[in-house]
Amino acid sequence: MGQTLAEKIISEHTGKNVKAGELVIAKVDVCAVQDGTGPLTVQEFKKLGKDKLNNPQRTILFIDHASPSPRKELSNTHTVLREFSKEYGAVLSDVGAGVCHQRLIETFVNPGEILVGADSHTCTSGALGAFATGMGSTDIAVAMALGKTWLKVPATYKIEVTGKFKEGICSKDLMLHLIGMIGADGATYKALEFCGDTIENMSMSERFTLANMAVEAGAKAGLFAADEKTKEFLKSRGRADKFKSIKPDADAVYERVIKINAGDIVHTVSCPHTVDNTKSVEELKNVKVDQVFVGTCTNGRIEDLRTVAKILKGEKINPDVRMLICPASKDIYLQALEEGLITTFVEANAAILPPGCGPCVGVHAGTLADGEVCLATQNRNFQGRMGNTKGFIYLASPYVAAYTALRGYISAE
Repeated sequence: MGQTLAEKIISEHTGKNVKAGELVIAKVDVCAVQDGTGPLTVQEFKKLGKDKLNNPQRTILFIDHASPSPRKELSNTHTVLREFSKEYGAVLSDVGAGVCHQRLIETFVNPGEILVGADSHTCTSGALGAFATGMGSTDIAVAMALGKTWLKVPATYKIEVTGKFKEGICSKDLMLHLIGMIGADGATYKALEFCGDTIENMSMSERFTLANMAVEAGAKAGLFAADEKTKEFLKSRGRADKFKSIKPDADAVYERVIKINAGDIVHTVSCPHTVDNTKSVEELKNVKVDQVFVGTCTNGRIEDLRTVAKILKGEKINPDVRMLICPASKDIYLQALEEGLITTFVEANAAILPPGCGPCVGVHAGTLADGEVCLATQNRNFQGRMGNTKGFIYLASPYVAAYTALRGYISAE
């Protein structure tokens, strides 16, 4: 019997062939925490009584959620991570370096590896052909100490996408469409394995968006075969030697197969206050917005910024709209500067934020006022996500975000 991507990667880390439903102890390649979850992980690690990390060079501490810190209490938690890094030799990604999930794919994670992170969107790295999943702070503390973790091998949903998108349609539209189809809990503790000619032709940036939001359908991981696109991405990041081809077996067993025609996908938006509350842009053209936010680990990459800049070039943002743009990492920020994208944004009257999570997590930078509406390229829109339970968040692609900022209402033209 053949294996899915999840079964294949986990098997390589357990020393035996595994199948869905098995409880296993697996070796871990990379551990990650961020400034929201990291202090608790440090506390739990110290309770274990270990005097060293199992693999300090691949234990990464990210300061990205409140970056830079807006309050002294959060500044103190940052100090905890900085001091732990110095004491135990862990890698520190400090203020301004970028969002943990973007930094992980840029620098730290490779095909065939297992990454565990104390953040639900750790699944982003699955686009590299890695088994990447979020866990609680205590589980990550144990993985940091022992270099292994326990988990149940997830059953897999095969998401087969074929055909071509219409003009302006993005992988974000596809993912919102899928979540609207199966529900926010429709793939709970499953692995979503993406395939089909549409997926094969996608850029890595588009794949990262899909993997990132797998957890928004309840999934344990979002996985892609490691192919030539993966190889080129790793080469561009100076990690060509880390490439290994990994793909599912032809006779792999899937719990469910979902087939989607890319040509049927329209501009899709998640409406307040759940990700699976999806509608087309056409249904939402009377919704006025107060703020537009482009960025995050979902859509803060250079390709996303190029899409927005192309639409904003020579235009001015609607005077009733605030537009915030936040590159997902320092490298993306630098590239956007070199390409003149930042100039385009500033000339259009957008505000540029330092690399990090920005308004998405609701800690600082872009908190909504009572009753305000924000259209964002992020991955979550639950009540209070952007710092105010009386705010309303709509999720959409960078393409829709750019036109919405110009028009003042939700639009894709």
